[in-house]
Amino acid sequence: MNPIFEWLFSQYDGVPTHIVVLECISVFFALLSVWFSKRENILVYPTGIIATAIAVYILLVYGLLGDMLINAYYFVMSIYGWWVWTRKVDANHFIPITRTNPKEKKWNVLLFVSTMIFVFGVYQIFGKFDSWTAYVDILTTAIFFVGMWLMAKKKLENWMFWIIGDLISVPLYLYKGLVFSSFQYLLFTIIAIYGYRAWKKNLNKSPQTLLK
Repeated sequence: MNPIFEWLFSQYDGVPTHIVVLECISVFFALLSVWFSKRENILVYPTGIIATAIAVYILLVYGLLGDMLINAYYFVMSIYGWWVWTRKVDANHFIPITRTNPKEKKWNVLLFVSTMIFVFGVYQIFGKFDSWTAYVDILTTAIFFVGMWLMAKKKLENWMFWIIGDLISVPLYLYKGLVFSSFQYLLFTIIAIYGYRAWKKNLNKSPQTLLK
């Protein structure tokens, strides 16, 4: 076997089979969700709900509390986003993609800082500051919290947060031994770049369908 593949899959030595299977299922639905988001397709939310529900369990097992909270938050925000995206501006058009205004930018900063403080407190309470990854996890949690909020509100800038957070998560998950999840974030980065370009083309345009 290729030495690279041997190293990659050796990360799963001793890992229960059901965890590996669940991770693969979660990755599959998460990729579908990001792909549907790129296409401004409402199926981003049901696929995302499946992916995040599984991810919460896996991340709890691995002790990545920040990312676990991210996925629990995603689950809730997916329900909210589902509702927002299906609102209509008139009888035939749904709400459009827009940019954040100055007031919303201030709220984004507040959400980012508040999230970092909250997750830091969670790590303190549960005594999880046993590795440098905990601090990176706190940072990515705050980045993704803002990104998910902006996506639910159909704001173009959501993709910038996803790109930054995904790039940080690739080596983080690889270091933690979650190989498939690391590869997932690499694909997320690529899709997010294309997602930004696709949403920018549709900026301020009210779609007539959410199943594209």
